[in-house]
Amino acid sequence: MAREHWIWKWPAVMIIAVSGKGVPPLQFSVRVFIFRSLPMGSTSKSVVDLIEASSGVHFSGFHMDSLEQGVKEMELTTASATEDLHKQPFVIGVAGGAASGKTTVCDLIIQQLHDQRVVLVNQDSFYHNLTEEELTKVHDYNFDHPDAFDTEKLLCVMEKLRHGQAVDIPNYDLKSYKNNVFPARRVNPSDVILLEGILIFHDQRVRDLMNMKIFVDTDADVRLARRIRRDTVEKSRDIGTVLDQYSKFVKPAFDDFILPTKKYADIIIPRGGDNHVAIDLIVQHIRTKLGQHDLCKIYPNLYVIHSTFQIRGMHTLIRDAQTTKHDFVFYADRLIRLVVEHGLGHLPFTEKQVITPTGSVYTGVDFCKRLCGVSVIRSGESMENALRACCKGIKIGKILIHREGDNGQQLIYEKLPLDISERHVLLLDPILGTGNSAVQAISLLLRKGVPESNIIFLNLISAPQGVHVVCKSFPRIKIVTSEIEMGLNNDFRVIPGMGEFGDRYFGTDDDDQQVVAPSQ
Repeated sequence: MAREHWIWKWPAVMIIAVSGKGVPPLQFSVRVFIFRSLPMGSTSKSVVDLIEASSGVHFSGFHMDSLEQGVKEMELTTASATEDLHKQPFVIGVAGGAASGKTTVCDLIIQQLHDQRVVLVNQDSFYHNLTEEELTKVHDYNFDHPDAFDTEKLLCVMEKLRHGQAVDIPNYDLKSYKNNVFPARRVNPSDVILLEGILIFHDQRVRDLMNMKIFVDTDADVRLARRIRRDTVEKSRDIGTVLDQYSKFVKPAFDDFILPTKKYADIIIPRGGDNHVAIDLIVQHIRTKLGQHDLCKIYPNLYVIHSTFQIRGMHTLIRDAQTTKHDFVFYADRLIRLVVEHGLGHLPFTEKQVITPTGSVYTGVDFCKRLCGVSVIRSGESMENALRACCKGIKIGKILIHREGDNGQQLIYEKLPLDISERHVLLLDPILGTGNSAVQAISLLLRKGVPESNIIFLNLISAPQGVHVVCKSFPRIKIVTSEIEMGLNNDFRVIPGMGEFGDRYFGTDDDDQQVVAPSQ
């Protein structure tokens, strides 16, 4: 049978811990009853009602057992996240008008990334085969229209490459207008995929595959001159035919379909391959992304602190089930301090000059003054001391999240600074598991008027599923963590994880421990 072995009283909230054989191993560590704002004389009855109605409790990973709808949502999230757990390639889309220099830009990127596995996929490889009727009127066929491409096949090829599968890409023959004349090109999975073509930004499904979108912007006269030179020399066409096709199809298609996709570009390169500065910056950015965790390539607002042997060693200790409470707290505090310091580095700073003891002028920066912390009770409270040590006198609010009955996640207590909407907020919770409790906490902050971009979520470990949920729901917040986990098990528990963080940190995982809070 389960037994309640300690009681913690605190204004407006009474928390009773439950342990014993009658409690499933993945049930929550604490049962929460709220009885604030109750009229005199009604406290006893209301508390009894709440106790009888309560069916679950809060922990930092936010367990969702017995909630059918919640379970279904988590299954979908987990399935989606699992697909992204393998090593993800960095996909770069390079669009622009015909003869703008897209291929040259791709070639220069490949040359500079010579020590990486890079493949080039051309949209031209996915032209539809022309029918016999279309072949008889080939000069009236618009090769610059979106319908000229087999986008479905392109999507299929890209999905396979993204999921680590080798593919065969057609070699389209521009003389016979068929893709079965030459043998297909075998392309193996790579670290970087360059997808090049005039209309690769046109279809949103294709755009959604890209981590970076580049538009090569070259003057129309230069593009026309290059096209004339290429078609007359390489394709043996007469200049009259080239100009006729340009005015009839190429220029209208550029104006109608290609130029409008320029707005989707992350980077616009004027002058194409002649712009070596832009290409150098792009390559530098790609190398930075390749050195990051795969999820950091997907979500630019996710930051994983650089791992060292010291950090790995501390993680080894706090993950060890045999580690004593004293050592667990000591090394957890060290890791938390690192995460807090890293999170503070993402706050805005202003330039400040000071006079040093030698009488010299030092130009530095001034810390952000409008700052507060918010901890998710109760595991998040373990991070408060590190934040106070870094930010003297900082205000810290509290949020308590609870599952009760069939109503799903409930935010049942909050105590936040009155001016929180004017502050940058460091949200504290050591474990990001399913992401549901984080979504509840962040939603509350947004309702209180905190701008999404002013929230930094600090945690020790994050499950990929939780990262997906939070980053997709709130793309402008920042997540700072020390390690990304393998995922969640069937019970939605973080693996390899470190167990019930709050219980291990506060020493409430000992069945023999009896703690009685002093009366108020």
